[in-house]
Amino acid sequence: MMDWIPVVFVTFKVLVFGTGMFFAIKWHYDQGKKEKQMEKRAVLRAGGKVAAVFVLSLLGLGLGTFVLARMLGLDLTLP
Repeated sequence: MMDWIPVVFVTFKVLVFGTGMFFAIKWHYDQGKKEKQMEKRAVLRAGGKVAAVFVLSLLGLGLGTFVLARMLGLDLTLP
């Protein structure tokens, strides 16, 4: 009996995620058809904002990791 529990849960998970992905893709496709085409400049601006936020959060995470490692007394010198 215990051997079947992971099989049932994994199958259920695949079905739920598969159904969710299908409807998410369908919704985005329908929205794209409805709006026709976004202005290229607006798309580039939005992409630039996303890239900037990603780079800033990556730098913040690196800095925070460095500060935490220093506070814990870890040796950060290069060999």
